[in-house]
Amino acid sequence: MILDSLPTGPLEVNCYIIGCEETKKAAVIDPGGHVDRILQRLDKHQLKAVMIINTHGHFDHVGGNRKLLDATDAELIIHRDDCPVLERAGEYAAVYGLQVESSPAPTRELVGGETISLGNLSLQVIHTPGHSPGGVCFYSNDSLVVGDTLFAGSIGRTDLPGGDHQLLINGIKEKLLSLPETTKVYPGHGSMTTIGQEKLYNPFLR
Repeated sequence: MILDSLPTGPLEVNCYIIGCEETKKAAVIDPGGHVDRILQRLDKHQLKAVMIINTHGHFDHVGGNRKLLDATDAELIIHRDDCPVLERAGEYAAVYGLQVESSPAPTRELVGGETISLGNLSLQVIHTPGHSPGGVCFYSNDSLVVGDTLFAGSIGRTDLPGGDHQLLINGIKEKLLSLPETTKVYPGHGSMTTIGQEKLYNPFLR
């Protein structure tokens, strides 16, 4: 499995590229912007983007959706509960004095619990609402992309529309902390961590 990342968009969201080494098919997760850089990174690995996946619909994670869709033949995937958030991403950005391109509607909606096939790879979809209603994580090969659900030493904020603190905590504890402690955690902002590290040191999970 190829896993690469780069900061994108006005809030420097971690955009992740997951690629199948055999088939060269790739998923781009949370393209916040800077689509030219994303395309360059795909070219570097000789990958073809067949999926654009949003861990949730907040504007900083979806600002590059439209341009990346225009540049590829990829499908756009998001959890069905975050479709309304995705639709209003531009409005939410304006509240913060920022501007992002509106996103097209998704071509595929997730419900959580399913598995996405990416070449010879499988991405397990884990629904972890709380930061947003349709927040999801993706687990494959001892790696977990979590969006804004979990951070190194912290958790996603829950004071935004659709947020629910207890729901987020429950989802993390029940669905993520049950994964092997060696699982590498790739958040939407900041540095990588592990499940074991967060079990020991994350003050929100004690």
